[in-house]
Amino acid sequence: MITWFVIILALYIFYLYNVRNFDYWKKRGVAFVKPMFLFGSTQEPFFMKKSMTQLLTQWYQEYPYEKVVGYFFTTTPGLVIRDPELVKRVLVTDFASFYERGLLPGDSKSYEPLLSNLFFVEGDLWRVLRQRMTPAFTSGKLRAMFPLIVERAEKLQIRALNAARDGKVIDARDMMARYTTDFIGACGFGLDADSLNEEDSDFRRLGNEIFKFRWIDAVKSLGKEFFPELFKNVKFLGRMENQVLSLVYDIQKQRNFKPSKRNDFIDLLMEFQQKGAIEVESLEKVKPDGSPERTTMELTDTLLAAQVFVFFAAGFETSSSSTSYTLHQLAHNPDVLKKVQKNIDEVLSKHNNKLSYEAVKDMTYLEWTFKEGMRLFPSLGYLNRKCVRKYTFPELNLTIDKDVMISIPLQGLHTDPQYFDNPLEFRPERFDPQNSKSLNKFVYLPFGEGPRACIGERLGLMQSIAGMAAILSKFDVEPAPGTSMQVKVEGKLDIVQSVEGGIPLILRERKK
Repeated sequence: MITWFVIILALYIFYLYNVRNFDYWKKRGVAFVKPMFLFGSTQEPFFMKKSMTQLLTQWYQEYPYEKVVGYFFTTTPGLVIRDPELVKRVLVTDFASFYERGLLPGDSKSYEPLLSNLFFVEGDLWRVLRQRMTPAFTSGKLRAMFPLIVERAEKLQIRALNAARDGKVIDARDMMARYTTDFIGACGFGLDADSLNEEDSDFRRLGNEIFKFRWIDAVKSLGKEFFPELFKNVKFLGRMENQVLSLVYDIQKQRNFKPSKRNDFIDLLMEFQQKGAIEVESLEKVKPDGSPERTTMELTDTLLAAQVFVFFAAGFETSSSSTSYTLHQLAHNPDVLKKVQKNIDEVLSKHNNKLSYEAVKDMTYLEWTFKEGMRLFPSLGYLNRKCVRKYTFPELNLTIDKDVMISIPLQGLHTDPQYFDNPLEFRPERFDPQNSKSLNKFVYLPFGEGPRACIGERLGLMQSIAGMAAILSKFDVEPAPGTSMQVKVEGKLDIVQSVEGGIPLILRERKK
């Protein structure tokens, strides 16, 4: 009898703990999504019924007259930002109050090895890594990488040619993922991944594994949220940790732990490692006079491996998602396809019919087209930030506490008729500078904005536009039989959006 009483009491205490914050937004007069026990407002992503992007977009559309909308991620209050001026405040103006992403549940400062990378880490560690890695993405470094793109683009054309001559339906998502995997493998690891030729290459398997979301991952996320001490040693990427750490170590060993002048990402990181500790102004600590303290960090082997890992993961997944979706739209919009091909043909004719760094930069209409694809289907459908200190939004006279989550629904902003005329129409001319100069930059954010914007934006644009140019210079794209323009998004607790079932297309050799 006593045992049952203890169990019931424990459950009741846990229930009270779980719902303790559920009046948070009501007290502040903010419209909010009704929460439920255990999951808050976000039960659908945990049960893989909707992605976080879909859910945030739904809330964005359901509250058209609100500048902000409250919700709860399990027990933690969250705030959806709908107003572009408030988006600017969070990402840029008051960045010092929102410098954390807050994507990892539980203790955000206790990182498993592969997640101690620039995308996930917070605070001073993020600032030091960002400062160390920024020189790796200069124009000179990108230009030096371009020959690696050309080699992979030629292999991409061969794979596409085989599919076109066989008359088979191809999965554009898989095809472009193989292209980006091979390029990132070459410029990141200095290795020939060869997934364009080898169906089941090690790198392709690794890429598939990184973004495979399982039920156990949802359980881990809830466990870390409610029982951080109990779950602190539970890892999200433990299944591939040894493989990645061993791979990076073996590459370093082959190079005698010194830069090899290959100009790949591992080389650049080893150069930074040899420079020793770096010192920056602290985001987290201040002196008694209010000025920031100085903080130092050395690039350990584990941190180096984690940066190579995220370079690979982010580089191949986001680009392959965006390029394949853009090809999908072109297949369903043949008039736009003709304009894109005309732009590619004219530029290539000025560059000896060869892809080059300069040629890609000249393909302006193709770039507009790619940007329009990212508008309709941004790889990261939302941005997340976490409030690091008590903060007041002056426009709303709304004060929020430390640890409140901030969500910016990019998919919602990108398809809002208030900012984009006929928003579901695929129209690259929106990004003609003559048409886009009046557009508020904080309603179109496929790479984010502010100090935590994507560090690899220019590299992503370069490899994506080059890959599409390689395909569209040689082939027409058509929808596969029975497919529609509307894609079905996988419902999961996502960071990067993915299309369920891939993107089936038909390629046909162009007759010039």
